[in-house]
Amino acid sequence: MIHAGIGPFHDIEMRGRHIHHLVWGIALLLIVGYGWLIEIGTGSESSNTWAGRATSMLYGVGAALTLDEFALWLNVRDVYWEHEGRLSVEAIFLFGALLTMGIVGRSFIRAVAREFVKMFKNR
Repeated sequence: MIHAGIGPFHDIEMRGRHIHHLVWGIALLLIVGYGWLIEIGTGSESSNTWAGRATSMLYGVGAALTLDEFALWLNVRDVYWEHEGRLSVEAIFLFGALLTMGIVGRSFIRAVAREFVKMFKNR
């Protein structure tokens, strides 16, 4: 919709330079990372549950904005609407698959890790 000029969204430019949404994603990731560094929303005693949920959601938004421009990272040029832009879609699916594996397969992954530890301890 941005590319076609439809709706409320539009490209952001500063002094004639296009600001990709990758920039906003990285900024969000840095802000959330700093918040977690000072233990906002980390589950510590001084942290609130709502802060944890809010920072987790902001982290997800930042990761999505950043991963959506993955092809730009890789090619160091704007290939969003070209064939190479498909890499961004693939990176998002890969990240989503890893998240799903972490959530759904958590107990399986822990069991595999325990078996590896046992295997190496016995040597």
